[in-house]
Amino acid sequence: MTETITKVREVKLFINGKYVESSANQLFEVKNPATQEVIAHVHEATADDVDQAARAAREAFENGPWRTMPLSERCNKIRRMAEIIIERKEELARLEALDVGKPYTVALEREIPRAAHNLSFFADFMEQQGGEVYPMEDYINYTRYEPVGVAGLITPWNLPLMLTTWKLGPCLAAGNTAIIKPAEVTPLTVSLLGEIAKEAGIPDGVVNVVHGFGGGSTGEYMTTHPEIDLISFTGETSTGKAIMKNGADTLKKVSFELGGKAANIIFEDADLNKAIPVSIQAAFMNSGQVCLAGSRILVQRTILDKFLEQFKAAAAALVVGDPQNPTTNMGPVVSKEHYEKVTSYLDIAREENSTLIYGGKRPELPDYLNTGYYLEPTIYLQENPNARICQEEIFGPIVTIIPFDTEEEALSIANATDYGLNGIVWTENLTRAHRISHKVRAGTIWVNCWFVRDLRAPFGGFKKSGVGREGGHHSLEFFTEAKNICINLN
Repeated sequence: MTETITKVREVKLFINGKYVESSANQLFEVKNPATQEVIAHVHEATADDVDQAARAAREAFENGPWRTMPLSERCNKIRRMAEIIIERKEELARLEALDVGKPYTVALEREIPRAAHNLSFFADFMEQQGGEVYPMEDYINYTRYEPVGVAGLITPWNLPLMLTTWKLGPCLAAGNTAIIKPAEVTPLTVSLLGEIAKEAGIPDGVVNVVHGFGGGSTGEYMTTHPEIDLISFTGETSTGKAIMKNGADTLKKVSFELGGKAANIIFEDADLNKAIPVSIQAAFMNSGQVCLAGSRILVQRTILDKFLEQFKAAAAALVVGDPQNPTTNMGPVVSKEHYEKVTSYLDIAREENSTLIYGGKRPELPDYLNTGYYLEPTIYLQENPNARICQEEIFGPIVTIIPFDTEEEALSIANATDYGLNGIVWTENLTRAHRISHKVRAGTIWVNCWFVRDLRAPFGGFKKSGVGREGGHHSLEFFTEAKNICINLN
């Protein structure tokens, strides 16, 4: 590690183009999940601070140049933000690894470039959009897509910068202004978006960043504020419900990407040389702290023993350790609170008579990591698909293998959940691949792959996994209002 990322940082609010302190001088600590060392003191936004951010964003929207400037100029500034992120990618990756506990190489090679791409993609995409024309006898109708206003962007702790720019890109490209609230445990990289926006020439008040917690704190102040017109949220299903209630009085538009419990279905004709390494990634990437994780692995019984042997060996080969070490495959989970939640499922698994295949305890690590929130990659075999470890989103490095005999049984198990964010299918039978993909009730189905995203495609969940869709024109529809103009030609 370098000195610049191990020092304790002071993270301020970014409001109307300036970093400012909490009006009540309220600060909270953020710790490195690998060592429990304090890495930041963060200013918590009060109701007055959120009000100042909302008013700045409203003024920038109503009376500033952002909404009315030429589209090409606006999109060039967004693309410049993407360029600055790439210019600072080593710094941002170090901070992301320090804050979240993810391997530095993953942040550097995948997540920070993807964060930049989110911005540049939506700048490019917006410039390619048009409206519709509907002629009538003696009249012509044409449509415009205009920005909604002030957007509240509430983002999670597992992929902080990447998931924030996924929202910020279409928000800004459409001409809105934004107030961003990153998760309280991972504010470091997102807090820098203020200065990155300013350096890119984006006017003051267009991008604001506030910090704090949910209920009774910053999140609640945002979701109830009358000057914030819409909320885009990624996080837990229970929090999504609370945001929907809070926003009801002011009729806020909402877009939610919520929890998941994806079925990763391995049929007997699957190519295990492909399925095993990708299933390991789907299970344990980011220590399993991914809403798209393939945490329920459904394996056809005819290949169960072979799959278990190979999957266990692949899990055992993962290097668990210091996120800043380039050889590390898996770091800690994000916080003490989350560690306690994840490890509570070890007791639940025993109570449910699950068979432990691998893991289930703290790994042996160097002394300086002994206080970190570490858990081995953990694999259970469970015959009962209704067991809690098969139904509840653990959001950690714990996966459950569920045997099945027939295609119909696999479909029944896959759909017997409250969630419907995504699913994975492994088969060399093209007809079966289509058939299963059509019948699994989830927003994204990957066949013989995982975590592949085309930003033009819709992304979101069925059932309790979300409301609305992100990606391509779906994102732009959320961040715009459609207007029809009817002209009398006579």
